[in-house]
Amino acid sequence: MRRWQVERRKRTRHLIELGGLVVKAGIVDLTANDRAIIYGALLGIAAKLQSDEGEHARELWAEKGKDAFVAGRYGGQEDE
Repeated sequence: MRRWQVERRKRTRHLIELGGLVVKAGIVDLTANDRAIIYGALLGIAAKLQSDEGEHARELWAEKGKDAFVAGRYGGQEDE
């Protein structure tokens, strides 16, 4: 397989995994799959990370994410 094909597949897998996180967090259902809302929320997150509170937000969100992965939670609820 050519190098560019391998890189393209790696990038595609990465993007799919990131999209899976949006679904797993319940964002798709909570926004009725409205891409403008989802994109706006992501822009808000990016702005927060670039602000003076960015490091605190990173630490807080990283801890919440790790806890949710360990607990198998998504969208603020337990898996059934």
